[in-house]
Amino acid sequence: MASFDSYRELFSYNNNNDTMSEARTLEREEPNYFGAGPALLPTSVLQEAALDLLGYEGDNLGIGEISHRSKPAIKVIDDTKANLTKLLNIPDTHEVFFMQGGGTTGFSSIVYNLFANYAKKTNGQKAKAAYAITGSWSKKASEEATRLGFEVDVVVNTKSQKFADIPPYSEWKAIDKNTAYLYVCDNETVNGNEFKDIPGPEYLPEGVELVADMSSNILSKAIDVSKYGLIMAGAQKNIGLAGLTIYIIKKSLIEQPSDEELRSYGIPLTPIAFHYPTVISNNSAYNTIPIFTCHILKLVTEKLLSEGGIAHIQKLNEQKADLLYSALEKYPGFYTLPISNPNVRSNMNVVFTLPSEELEAKFIKEAAERKLSGLKGHRSVGGMRASIYNAVTLHSVQLLVDLVNEFATNNS
Repeated sequence: MASFDSYRELFSYNNNNDTMSEARTLEREEPNYFGAGPALLPTSVLQEAALDLLGYEGDNLGIGEISHRSKPAIKVIDDTKANLTKLLNIPDTHEVFFMQGGGTTGFSSIVYNLFANYAKKTNGQKAKAAYAITGSWSKKASEEATRLGFEVDVVVNTKSQKFADIPPYSEWKAIDKNTAYLYVCDNETVNGNEFKDIPGPEYLPEGVELVADMSSNILSKAIDVSKYGLIMAGAQKNIGLAGLTIYIIKKSLIEQPSDEELRSYGIPLTPIAFHYPTVISNNSAYNTIPIFTCHILKLVTEKLLSEGGIAHIQKLNEQKADLLYSALEKYPGFYTLPISNPNVRSNMNVVFTLPSEELEAKFIKEAAERKLSGLKGHRSVGGMRASIYNAVTLHSVQLLVDLVNEFATNNS
């Protein structure tokens, strides 16, 4: 691979019809960025990827220019799958694949494919799906399944409590028979809550699959993949670029009836680009996979493996979250944490508010002066949101904690 120094002067550009030359480098000051997604990526990953865009593995073509079915592209896909398998200890009972789109695409693809699989297992019976609404994204997933005409059973909905808690499973509505799956959003990016456990057999009946959206906390902690029927994770919030979604599915959920059989059962057909059996049988390259985006994911997973894997990153993420939450809790009359139950507060998305919108605007301004960015809360809830994903360093979190402490002292 060429050295970074050999690519220092990369671009020239025109500005107001005056030709200007500017030296561009593959170096940058480390950002202190807390945006929720697309989110921060490690600088070393972006540097390597930038070079690979110009020429990949000694070729005169970049990684974004090669055929998605070429040997180098297939190797990127296979290596990324292997890295994910190592990091998450994915058992042989499950398959890893990738699809275009993000979580919103997943809302549709999940319900189409799993209802078809249920029909295969039950000789044409129509299923229903249970949804736990614990935040904005699980609410959107439930609404999309309903909009598409599938039967949805909401087993818990905390919207009236502003998603401030996740009730124990003993307080959820019982899951009906003929239910194909229970859908949860493991980490609610907007609202800042996170599941710290999963429902056991005392709540989840045998045969009902657990489906989880892990878009904003995938690879942030250890999970037992064997307990899930399907995990879906858009890459752009914690480990990659927008445009690609990771799926980890139990192999027993892949098979589906033929199109003719589904029509006879009155069950909608899945659009071919999101038809899991087709995507899997073509190694995620039935249509043109965004191979550069997959390459970024490969580089990120390689970095995580080299740094100690999930055990290391989980410990670091817990340290970052504890540091920030402890600072905010020191000023209960000044900072408000909307998630009332500390046991379900997200380790990825820390949401908080200040006493007034004026103070929130001042906080954002002073943060910018310290080169801390991406802290404004989601437009639907306001306030502040610090997304402290895998790539956000402990140093960046400490800088934010310094601001939290000083701002409360100076403005209380």
